[in-house]
Amino acid sequence: MPEHSTPAGAGAGGRSDSTELGRRLRRRREQLGLSRQEVAHRAGMSPGYLEYLEERPVGPNREGMFRLAGALDTTAAELRGEQAAVPPGAGWAAPGTELLVLEPAECRAHLAARGVGRVVLTTEQGPAAIPVNYAVDEDAVVFRTAPGTETARAAGAGAAVSFEVDHIDETLSEGWSVLVTGHAVQVTDQAGQRRLAALAASPPWAGGDRPLWIRIGMERLSGRRIRARAGGSAAG
Repeated sequence: MPEHSTPAGAGAGGRSDSTELGRRLRRRREQLGLSRQEVAHRAGMSPGYLEYLEERPVGPNREGMFRLAGALDTTAAELRGEQAAVPPGAGWAAPGTELLVLEPAECRAHLAARGVGRVVLTTEQGPAAIPVNYAVDEDAVVFRTAPGTETARAAGAGAAVSFEVDHIDETLSEGWSVLVTGHAVQVTDQAGQRRLAALAASPPWAGGDRPLWIRIGMERLSGRRIRARAGGSAAG
């Protein structure tokens, strides 16, 4: 069986859903900090073929898609972009799931993936949750913002805030959530700012000039996970 198939409907310019698939493959690989060789080894395919998938309007067969999803710690549906317009958690709950408490090491492992999380703080208008691109620096969550923002004001005052990040797997009805609580402070030394910039997986999605780095210390760290029970459904 061939490892790939040519998608129907590819336009004259070569764009297709599979071109978008290649972008999602590359983006996810880069988010995880993995080389093509590492992902190809995990998926049991050649690095050259993975490069072909990332750069050309083709897609792998069903088996190859599931191998790639496993290698990239995601789902085939997410790689295909099928859930882009569906709110997380809208799917029907699977039977036989359980709620587990995550150990601190597990919380840190989930946080280390980087991406987008939410800073939860108190404003003059009341509680607010502000999405930010973040990274992890030792025992702190770090992110960039602009002067005059709510997060900059909170850090200037050394306010206590929370930071939350989560992940949902619609296919398995599983997911996890991690919560960090600590005081927000501004990183003012230039050496520290340069070091944090090197940790960033991407410029802030919000765009614009965001020169302020904020740290939220992991003074309290907790997490929960929903997992399907092995071997059957939940008791009545």
